[in-house]
Amino acid sequence: MSGTDLFPSAIPENGTRDTSPTIVLNNGDPTMYDSYWRQMRNKCNITLNGNDSLSYFANGKSLCWLLESKLEELIKRLHNIVGNAIMDKNYIVVGTGSSQVVQVALYALSPSDQLEPISVVSASPFYSSYLDMTDFVRSKIHKWAGDAKTFEKDGPYIKLITSPNNLDRIIREPVVNGDQGKLIYDLYYYCPQYTSINSPANHDVMVFTISKCTSHEVAGKMTKFMEISTIGVSKEAQLRAAKILEVVSDSCLDFTLENFFQYSRSLMTDRWQRLRQVVTDNDLFFIQNYSPQYCIFIKDLCVSHPGGEEEDYEKLPKEHKIQTRSDKRLGTHSRKVRISMLSRDEYFNIFLKRLMTIKGSINRK
Repeated sequence: MSGTDLFPSAIPENGTRDTSPTIVLNNGDPTMYDSYWRQMRNKCNITLNGNDSLSYFANGKSLCWLLESKLEELIKRLHNIVGNAIMDKNYIVVGTGSSQVVQVALYALSPSDQLEPISVVSASPFYSSYLDMTDFVRSKIHKWAGDAKTFEKDGPYIKLITSPNNLDRIIREPVVNGDQGKLIYDLYYYCPQYTSINSPANHDVMVFTISKCTSHEVAGKMTKFMEISTIGVSKEAQLRAAKILEVVSDSCLDFTLENFFQYSRSLMTDRWQRLRQVVTDNDLFFIQNYSPQYCIFIKDLCVSHPGGEEEDYEKLPKEHKIQTRSDKRLGTHSRKVRISMLSRDEYFNIFLKRLMTIKGSINRK
């Protein structure tokens, strides 16, 4: 069935075409908190002297010898305040990006004495970059094996668990049968502005990221435990990350400051309410509903507000200059697409405006 058959009336009501640029909503680039950080401005400033960070070794006694002590202290402090991870007696390893940290974790957990690469799986719909992360260096010690739900191969395997899930924010647990699996928990979105914090996570390998927590793409991808370190993380970036985490932590404790998580959650709530209002009267789209759950950080019932939402069909948004991510990259074969909710206000407003111009109806069978 062609796109024309599916969307016979998917054109603006006035019949005119939008000549403005395409808005890119196919990634989770977290720029939506720009207004908050503009208010904070110099509170995040740091001063570096000429003799700072002269050595390769930030802390020779640490498992990750390049990890700045200040960043380690602030990482633990924020986790303890939010309550999303247990940090006592756990190790922290930093990297320059989530892909690097996941690749290091895969390397650390892959056996070196096997005759064939260990299988790496994740339950669909999974984060679309997992395949690239696993097979990018064409390693002979691990190989992407697809959907964990259909994986039946005997022997050891590594499972990537996105919890809350990158798409629908469902808290996930292992689905592969067998006792030879090694688990890597991707907890990028286990933050109170996206989902309810129901208990502190406590897994052997956990990966967090500062970028989804605060919107800052600085060094500070974090894992609970790994047997291998990583190199090349700028100490200046670590110190900036530490300062940002300090400001976020202080905002949760100092009543003279605007609480970052309350601000960001309020912003997410507003965006979801506006999106639902636009979608309500349109038969072309469907948005998943989320049941409220108690959050130990907010201390109240809260509804999850994902950073990305699934909408039906890829071609239709593209025709209206909305770039989305197809389910073909998520391990499923449905006709859904992922739309990021984390863009700047101006782009989110354009998205809603364009969504309102799409009219028509569709048979969902």
